[in-house]
Amino acid sequence: MSNNKSKVEFPLDCEMLFTRVINAPRDLVWRAWTDPEIVVHWWGPKGFTNTIHEMDVRPGGIWRLTMHGPDGVNYPNRIEYLEVIKPECLVYIHGDDQNHHMFHVTTSFIAEGNTTKIISRLVFKTAQECEETKKFGIEGMNSTMERLREYLEKARS
Repeated sequence: MSNNKSKVEFPLDCEMLFTRVINAPRDLVWRAWTDPEIVVHWWGPKGFTNTIHEMDVRPGGIWRLTMHGPDGVNYPNRIEYLEVIKPECLVYIHGDDQNHHMFHVTTSFIAEGNTTKIISRLVFKTAQECEETKKFGIEGMNSTMERLREYLEKARS
């Protein structure tokens, strides 16, 4: 699998499954995903910036952030961690300030030598919500993973 493109599957009509291999060890990828000092630099599609309001990566912990779009629109996000298994897996509910449960996410970090395979499964309440998210979610996730790859590449050089 190419390191420059995410694999996207739709196993069920309410799910999106993203797979991406990052050329970095799992501990580094985990830290990039869970440390607010790092995640602020790469989270979100190209052109977006972030304000991290709080990030408590533990079961029951909350991550609140605002993603600032290149068009000036702000997107509040709220993530509630359900399960944290360092450095293997994050399970959380992703929503915003009004709708705390937009979709359920399980992200696995699989060590493969000196690379890390990231598998994110997003589960939606309805097929319609999944379909609506596909419009921006596929490109957004590809762009986000590319930003992570670029950030880690610079950090390692």
